[in-house]
Formats: sequence, C-alpha cells, structure tokens
Amino acid sequence: MNQRTRPRYRVFRWLLLGVAFAAFGAAADPEVAGIIKSVEGSVTITRADASLPAQVGMPVYQADRVITGADGSAGITFEDNSLLSLGPSTNLNIDRFAFDTTTYDGAFEITLGKGKLAVISGKIAKHQQDAMKVRTPASILGVRGTEFVVEVGGAK
Repeated sequence: MNQRTRPRYRVFRWLLLGVAFAAFGAAADPEVAGIIKSVEGSVTITRADASLPAQVGMPVYQADRVITGADGSAGITFEDNSLLSLGPSTNLNIDRFAFDTTTYDGAFEITLGKGKLAVISGKIAKHQQDAMKVRTPASILGVRGTEFVVEVGGAK
C-alpha cells in the first residue's frame, strides 16, 4: 500500500467499525412496544430497576411497568394500534409484546396488579384469537378483538 491509499483505507476501516457497532447496538436495543400518548398527574415507568417520570411521546417497551399515582392517569398507543387507558392508582406490567406489521401476527400479554384499565384492542387481537391476554391477581382474560374495562382492587 502506498502513502496515498493508506488514509482512504484507514477511513474505510473506521466506517466499517462504526457500522458494525451500530448494528450491534440496534440488535441489543429492545423494540418499542408503544408510545405514551397522554399523561395526567403522577405517572412513572419502571424499566430495568430505574423509575422514570412518564412523558408524552416516551416509548414503552416489553417488561416495562407503568404506575399511576392517586392523581394520575395515562394513555398508551401500542404498535398494533391497541389503546390502553390507565386510571388512578394503577400498576400495569407489559409482560410480552411482539408484533409483525406485515402479517399482524404477534402476542400481547399484560398484567394488571391493581387499578383500572380500559382497552380497545388492536390488530393482534383482531387477527389472532387468544393472542392478547390480560392477567389480574384472580383471573386471565383472553381478548378477541373488543373493547373492555378491567378493575382490580375496586377502590370506591
């Protein structure tokens, strides 16, 4: 290699390394399950042992926990167009979310530990029976393309 081609080779090598690191980083980053569309009062997201204040436009991921305070409520739109509305004093875990935008196949599993949850199911539940499940401490609901409300801990 002569003196003129050496700098080009060096630049090419750094570009190649940059692409490799970018690809590795993208593969390690979990896919976004949904987006916070509305927040009122106290709402936090627990992710990997960190508690983050929820903000409009913030992504939510599989394994996130969304917690609303006594004055809080939140709306989340998921990638399959499912709409979730959380009332005050709610604790919701996003256990599993996988969605293929081409075939509409997927799985959507959440656990409502306490509080109130209103749902308008999206493409996953409409395309695949029993692909959407809502767990509570006392039951498991299999969703088949509908709208519903679930309340746990019935504070009146």
